[in-house]
Amino acid sequence: MASSTRGDATPLFGKRLREAREMAGIAQDKLGVLIGLDESSSSARISRYETGVHEPPVRTAKQIAKVLKVPLAFLYCDDDVLAAILLQAHRMSKEARRALLASMQSE
Repeated sequence: MASSTRGDATPLFGKRLREAREMAGIAQDKLGVLIGLDESSSSARISRYETGVHEPPVRTAKQIAKVLKVPLAFLYCDDDVLAAILLQAHRMSKEARRALLASMQSE
């Protein structure tokens, strides 16, 4: 699956990954270690994900999302507003998300 459209300076997955990592205040090497990468190559691997040289397998992306405390969908979302909504909804309790959904569906 392509992570961005041609012409983007940074592929979508990499852009979202960097955004989430910086919000979490975690360095590339530390993130790599936290998702189980070898310490000697962790920074380079995360850098390659962020710059679009490589895109991680979904299993690795799930680990990244878990460590960064963002929904997996955020890392692949191509709409900035929707990505922000995903982050906010992820921070809500399940009960609050259900109430929000019910409110949206009733409009």
